[in-house]
Amino acid sequence: MRAYLAQTGMELRLTARRGENVLVTLVIPLLLLLFFASLNLFPGSSKPVDFLLPGILALAIMSAGMVSLGIATAYERHYGVLKRLGGSPLSRGALIAAKITSIVALEAVQGVLLVGVAVLAFGWTTNGSLPWAVVVALLGTTTFAGLGLLMAGALRAEATLAGANGLFLVFALIGGVFLPIDHLPAAVAAVSRYLPVTALADLLRAALGGGSLPGFSLVVLVLWTAAIVALTVRTFRWE
Repeated sequence: MRAYLAQTGMELRLTARRGENVLVTLVIPLLLLLFFASLNLFPGSSKPVDFLLPGILALAIMSAGMVSLGIATAYERHYGVLKRLGGSPLSRGALIAAKITSIVALEAVQGVLLVGVAVLAFGWTTNGSLPWAVVVALLGTTTFAGLGLLMAGALRAEATLAGANGLFLVFALIGGVFLPIDHLPAAVAAVSRYLPVTALADLLRAALGGGSLPGFSLVVLVLWTAAIVALTVRTFRWE
């Protein structure tokens, strides 16, 4: 436990020192929310922010876990940092848990910023369940942090950099973050329904909107989480 807590503190300090992490995880999601919520993408009675805020929250979770954590860990592995940690009392499971814990703390800051801007700038309100939204967010965090660590622990640093950014772009474009998936071509929409970011965004919209959690999306996200965590723990290598 002491090793886990020490590593968690170090992960938080390192994250705060990386300017690119701050840009990807805090600034970009905030700018995307301000831009898209200002557009008239959803004519009718509903406010754009009602659809966009949960989607941007899902995007922020993905950027923090898969992109920021995955790439940083890949280069730590490349430069031999993880090899040195492997010679310490820190276990592989404790390292993964510490990295995911640091991402949860970062996402708490993301959530406060995004929700605060949505409330102050666009008058967003919710009748939903914040505890359920937190549970869904933690499930999504585990999924995408696990996916980032899966690439970081099995691929070269350059391959992780390309893979994480490529997946982020694909998931953002077809994952129902900015537009409902029924606006996509039928073949693309059929694939999108099974993506973890689509399931996460749907669950966050239901939790924050006051509706019941969609069973299909919940099953999809749970299956992704279980599969990714199992693969990560099994295949993650120190060097």
